[in-house]
Amino acid sequence: MRSPIRAFPALALSLLAACVAPTGPVEVTRFHVPTAAQLGQGSVAIEPAEGMDGQSLEFRTYAAAVSRELQRAGYAEMIAGGRSSQSVAIIRVERESFRSGSDGSPVSVGIGGGTGGYGSGVGLGVGFNLSGPPPETVETRLFVTIRDRASGQALWEGRASFSARASSPLAQTQLGAARLAEALFRGFPGTSGETILVK
Repeated sequence: MRSPIRAFPALALSLLAACVAPTGPVEVTRFHVPTAAQLGQGSVAIEPAEGMDGQSLEFRTYAAAVSRELQRAGYAEMIAGGRSSQSVAIIRVERESFRSGSDGSPVSVGIGGGTGGYGSGVGLGVGFNLSGPPPETVETRLFVTIRDRASGQALWEGRASFSARASSPLAQTQLGAARLAEALFRGFPGTSGETILVK
């Protein structure tokens, strides 16, 4: 018989997996130069885009996620803050919160009229929306541009975005960063100009 104590970690892991299940696909678009042979090789440094705080926890989390994917894509060496790398990957992260379909009013009023075999009349119906306001949704967008260090030419650009409820673990930085970076670099460098949905 299976020990209930030993079974607990497996149960906890299955519940955690259910909690972090994606709520929808990640939309990904990539662009790159016609000769992409120089991509995925040499050294690359990760830098924040203008206006991004390179020392913030959020940026460092996304930088780590992008760094892992760049290494998987073939970049042999990651140089943190170095100026001698052959390429530089510039990262920008945007987050936006919104409530879709919310009109601010929990009460709806409807008027209906009717005629029939037994009498006729006009009815006034008042419906109370007890479900409360729609849940808050967070949209997160990740932008990465890989430039040639010497010339400054953009060799590859990509953006990935997805939406999740604010209460979902995927709306948090750590899980969201890993998901967006993995989707963005899947099949690197990808088909230039094509938008795909990564599940």
